[in-house]
Amino acid sequence: MGELQDIPDRPLRKGYTTGACATACTKAALWSLVTQKEIKETQIQLPIGDLVTFKVQRNKFTKKEVTYTTIKDAGDDPDVTHNAEILATVCLNNTGDILFKRGEGVGLITLPGLEIPVGEPAINPVPRDMMRIVCKKILSDHGLEKNGVTITISVKNGEQLAKRTLNSRLGILHGISILGTTGVVTPFSAASYIASIQQGIDVAIANGKTELLINSGARSEKMLKALFPNISEISCIHYGNWIQETFEKIDQSPQITKVSMGIMLGKAAKLAQGMTNTHSGKTTWDKDFIYQLAIEAGYPDQIANKVLALNMAGRLREIFTFNDQENFYQKLIEQCHYYCQRIAPKVTITMYLINSDGTHISYSI
Repeated sequence: MGELQDIPDRPLRKGYTTGACATACTKAALWSLVTQKEIKETQIQLPIGDLVTFKVQRNKFTKKEVTYTTIKDAGDDPDVTHNAEILATVCLNNTGDILFKRGEGVGLITLPGLEIPVGEPAINPVPRDMMRIVCKKILSDHGLEKNGVTITISVKNGEQLAKRTLNSRLGILHGISILGTTGVVTPFSAASYIASIQQGIDVAIANGKTELLINSGARSEKMLKALFPNISEISCIHYGNWIQETFEKIDQSPQITKVSMGIMLGKAAKLAQGMTNTHSGKTTWDKDFIYQLAIEAGYPDQIANKVLALNMAGRLREIFTFNDQENFYQKLIEQCHYYCQRIAPKVTITMYLINSDGTHISYSI
């Protein structure tokens, strides 16, 4: 996962989760198996109550096993699984249970701390429930209540897609996760990103980690990891723009005793004013505030006034040389530290202001 993309300034189209797609394929495949007929579309009810119709295609068809596929539409969300082909293969079993198996391209849980136990396919609880519901209804409708169903979910090229996610550091290997709590993909959703932050911290704790290295994204993390060559990938968390929610989760996790935080100058200019959601679509840096910060750091008006002429926070380096001795940056990072420490007062926070060339300025108490 890289740095966050800007949100387009236009109405955004919603899409559907991998869990909803897998459920549609499962329903189509099981109905086709028990009726021995082919269908081109099927309707499912999402957890939020909406009825949605999916176009499906039969991939494999025998009297004992059927596979259906659909193409995931993530709407306008920059989801790595947009246009991915989701497949569900079903067969009846005599256990009376709905069983889930991992097909090619679906991840395997290898570390504790997630909602799904180690050794299970990375199919989250809500999609599992969705698939159970459609299977039990079809079995009931056709007098097959004594049967169970074995469901194998696959994702074409899923292992390659997973390399563009944080799955591996969560211990989800060999593919993507089948996700979704509502069935709907809301473009640029904060909820999904915040859930990934919380998951990452849970996995770190479950694997005995007491220290976190948190960054806004892959670029800043790469720079900061040079200072921490021995830190585990499991301890590295991307907070994106959700600093408030990240530190709230840390505060709720007494196992975490130390946090090292990397932050780029643009986000720091917002956080220093107490803006703990730093997305460009939500907040902008306040030049008057930064001007006042420079005055408080001991700079004369003739220097501080230059801030008011800037159009980007990143250009502050044109006024203040980026090094530890520059009082402006020490004051800036002190303010950032204050707002983070206020959210999580019990944890030790060391903060690193990161320049685009990889240099840094540190602050801690």
